[in-house]
Amino acid sequence: MKLNATITEKFKKLWIYYILQSLLAALALFVLVLVLGRDKMVITSAMGATSFIAFAMPKAVSAQTRNIIGGHLVGLACGTIFYFTALPYYIEYPCVVGIAIFLMVALDVEHPPSAGTALAVVIKEVSPIDAFVIIMISALILSQCRYFLRHYLRDLV
Repeated sequence: MKLNATITEKFKKLWIYYILQSLLAALALFVLVLVLGRDKMVITSAMGATSFIAFAMPKAVSAQTRNIIGGHLVGLACGTIFYFTALPYYIEYPCVVGIAIFLMVALDVEHPPSAGTALAVVIKEVSPIDAFVIIMISALILSQCRYFLRHYLRDLV
């Protein structure tokens, strides 16, 4: 019961932030979906996870601009390398995610949704160049929204 009481108290105290920050995340995704369309869902889901981190956990390390941009760059680089391999998918997909995770941690740019970015490129949903443009513009917009609103956003998690 103590956990439920804590959740209720936190919600009572920050309810307006829950609503506003959820609406901001939804608005960001709405624009992204309008631009990308229905055929780029893996990229959209990676950006959906990024918007969650940026708007629900804005003070987290993984929400920092350095991590959002750097993590997605690592994911794009790993995905692009594996894009050109001829490995079977059951080897390629786990390897690209594992290497992306390793590099993000090693380079100190941890951003979990970037593993989805690596997967989006290797799945060949879009070309590496298209993925770079779409993901970097999206990541830049989301990270800058979080940055400029950082004084108004609250950690909801």
